[in-house]
Amino acid sequence: MTKIKLVLCQMNVIDDKAENLKKASLMISSASENSDFIVLPEMFNCPYSNDKFIEYGENEKDSYTLNRISALARENNVYILAGSIPEKDNGNLFNTSYLFDRQGNIIAKHRKMHLFDIDVKDRITFRESDVLTAGDDFTIADTEFGKIGIGICYDIRFPELARVMVENGALVLFYPGAFNMTTGPAHWELLFRSRALDNQVFCIGVAPALNEDASYHSYGHSIVTNPWGEVMAEANEKEDIIFCEIDLDEIKKVREELPLLKNKREDLYEVIEK
Repeated sequence: MTKIKLVLCQMNVIDDKAENLKKASLMISSASENSDFIVLPEMFNCPYSNDKFIEYGENEKDSYTLNRISALARENNVYILAGSIPEKDNGNLFNTSYLFDRQGNIIAKHRKMHLFDIDVKDRITFRESDVLTAGDDFTIADTEFGKIGIGICYDIRFPELARVMVENGALVLFYPGAFNMTTGPAHWELLFRSRALDNQVFCIGVAPALNEDASYHSYGHSIVTNPWGEVMAEANEKEDIIFCEIDLDEIKKVREELPLLKNKREDLYEVIEK
């Protein structure tokens, strides 16, 4: 199967886990008939705030959130990339994304590798590292469509990560993310087009909708970009469900026309996975 029917759920996340799960469930159920692969935003069950990460954190083995998403994947016969949640493990807290197959099994998990520690003068300051621990593993998952790579939000700013995933066979890169109203307008679309173009793959970002009542204002603009670096679909800042079909055969076509990966000078440089 080369074609994937994607659904991007740009949901409004509030300070109520049960309501967030209800919203995610409604979006998934309403979209499942026309989809193969549904994607939720970064921190879809939790406000994007360090104190809320601590409050909303869950252990994988008895996670209310993950159990619900597993059931939805199974009931609707779809893959679900559960954006990310705050994951507790042995005294640490991670920003973790989980991929469920059509049977509701967890087939991959990615812990955000690059923590969002920034200070844009007079505009925004945030330090995930105050409460979160960084992940150390690359995440490439096998699906019925082929291999996919998973990063989270700030991870997309590091081209080495994308290249490692592509060198390991990933044809689609997913980055659930929550860029803000400072970095989003400047860099969100540019980064997704760049990672898609650099690696001649599809690159998908799914964000929470803008909630002006929250302390952190998400830019939204969930996006699908193709191997030619074009935007195939993009939301605005409001809550929305985006449908987009991608054809993986396009990757082969583009790589034959513009053989970037073949033309690399690996006699001079290469990205090595340690």
